[in-house]
Formats: sequence, C-alpha cells, structure tokens
Amino acid sequence: MKLYGMLVSPYVARVVLAGRAKGITISPTAPPGGGIKSPDFLALNPMGKMPALESDGRCIPESMVILDYLEDAYPQHPLLPADPMDRAQARLLGRIVDLYVMNQLGVFFRNMNPAARNAAEVETATQALTKSLTDLEHFMGEGPYAQGGTLGYADVAMLPCLQMVGTVASAFGVADLYAGRPKLTRWWQQMQADPVTGPFATEYTAAVNAFLASRRG
Repeated sequence: MKLYGMLVSPYVARVVLAGRAKGITISPTAPPGGGIKSPDFLALNPMGKMPALESDGRCIPESMVILDYLEDAYPQHPLLPADPMDRAQARLLGRIVDLYVMNQLGVFFRNMNPAARNAAEVETATQALTKSLTDLEHFMGEGPYAQGGTLGYADVAMLPCLQMVGTVASAFGVADLYAGRPKLTRWWQQMQADPVTGPFATEYTAAVNAFLASRRG
C-alpha cells in the first residue's frame, strides 16, 4: 500500500493520521515521475491531485474516500461509530470542513502578499470562514472529541485541515479559529492532549510552517 503525496497537504495528512489512529503505518511518498502532473502519476490518477492510495494494483484518489476504504479494509480498528446516525454525523463534519472551511484557503493563499492584497476578497472569505466554523460547531458532539469520548473519523478528517487554515488565516488577523466556540475549543485542547493526535499536530505544524516559509522565499 502506497500513499502518494506530501505530508504538508492536509488531505494527505488526514490519511496518515487515520493510519496512526488505526495502528497502521502509512507514510507518504513522492508521486511516480516526480510530481502529480507527471505522465507516470497521471496514468494512476488522471485527476492529477494528491493524495492517491495505491493498493493491490489499483488506485484510490480523494482523501475521504481513502478514509472509508481504510475503514472497510481494517475494520478491527474502527474510527466510525456503530450507530448509523452517528456515522452520518461523523461524515458530515468532514464534509463541512472540505466544502466550506477549506474552500476559503485559496483566497487567503492568493492574497498572502500584503502589497497586492484584495481587501474585499479577503473580507468575503473571512466572513465565509466564520460562518463555516459556526456551522461546524453546531454539528459537533459534546466532546471532548469531535463526536463523543474517543478519537474517531471526524477528528482525523478535521485536524490537519483546521491546522492549515488556522496557520494561514492568522496572517489575516484571525488569531484564534476557536474563539467563542466552546465545542471547538474543547476539541482543540483534546487534540493536543491525545497520545496520537498530539504528536501528530506538532509534526504537522512544523510541516506547514516550513512550507509557508518556502513560499515566502
């Protein structure tokens, strides 16, 4: 089983974290051909995006689909709860993050240079981010994890993405993604304390900071 991509990608990172939560070592490796647009990689995944998981001669793209594959392939360490409604809610939290929280990241990246910043665009993205975090807070459980008392699917889906967004948004005056949101605040504190997610959060923060430093030159 090979995971193609770079850890700094929150979508790659969530697969790595899911593996750790399940007791499986999944280490990202460079795409064949040297990049996600190389002919060798496009032969595996014509979508040309990371991550892609290659297993038994077949390739699975899209991080949330990969998480579901790992749930099916390694059921002895489940991350999804047993109750159907709880399972749906776990997937919903990941969906909110992907479609609404992460959707603002591109705007922030395009406006990293203060001298060329589009203030109106940034303000619109900041408002949309605030709304999406409020929605995420609404659908979370009572904790201390995103959904209940154990590390699970939603935590894995959320953590790298919120870390990336939080680091980037801080350059635009968003000092604390979780301010005024008690569920998210409690969840973030638990992520630091958990023996799996705590070390991972530190590792991922270092990867994100190194990436952003390289972009600044």
